[in-house]
Amino acid sequence: MIRYTLKCDRDHSFESWFHSAESFDKLRAAGMISCTHCGSTVVDKALMTPSVQPARATGNAPGQADEAGHPLSAPQNEAEAALATMRRYIEENSDYVGADFATEARAMHEGNAPERAIHGEARLDEARALLEDGIPVAPLPFKPSRKIN
Repeated sequence: MIRYTLKCDRDHSFESWFHSAESFDKLRAAGMISCTHCGSTVVDKALMTPSVQPARATGNAPGQADEAGHPLSAPQNEAEAALATMRRYIEENSDYVGADFATEARAMHEGNAPERAIHGEARLDEARALLEDGIPVAPLPFKPSRKIN
C-alpha cells in the first residue's frame, strides 16, 4: 500500500491510500479519484515529505494525537464537526442496505417494499438510472462506517 498526498484543481489537499503507483494512475485516468472537499476529479499527486518514525518510542503512541495533543479522531474544524453530526444522524435514523441500495430504493419507489430511510452504496450508473427514473437519491459526503479501516 502507498499513501499519496493529493491536490485538486481547486487547490484542496487530501490524502488517500492506493495498492500501487500503477493503481493510482489507472484510477485517475478513469476519473475515479475525486477531491474529498469539492468532488473535483481533476486530481494530481502533491509534493510530499517522507514520513519517518522516530527510532525511540515517545510518550504517545503514533497516530493518537496531533502536535497540540488533540485526538486525531476529533473534528479539527466546524465543517468536520458538522459532517460527524450528519453521519451520526443518518446512521442512527436509517437502515444500512450496503450494495443493495439501488435495488431497495427502486423497490420502495415502485411500492414493492415498505418506505423507510436507507443508506448504502451504488455504482455511478445505478445512481444515474435511479435519478433518471424520478427516484430521489443523493450522495453522502462520507463513506459508510463499515467501509472504513
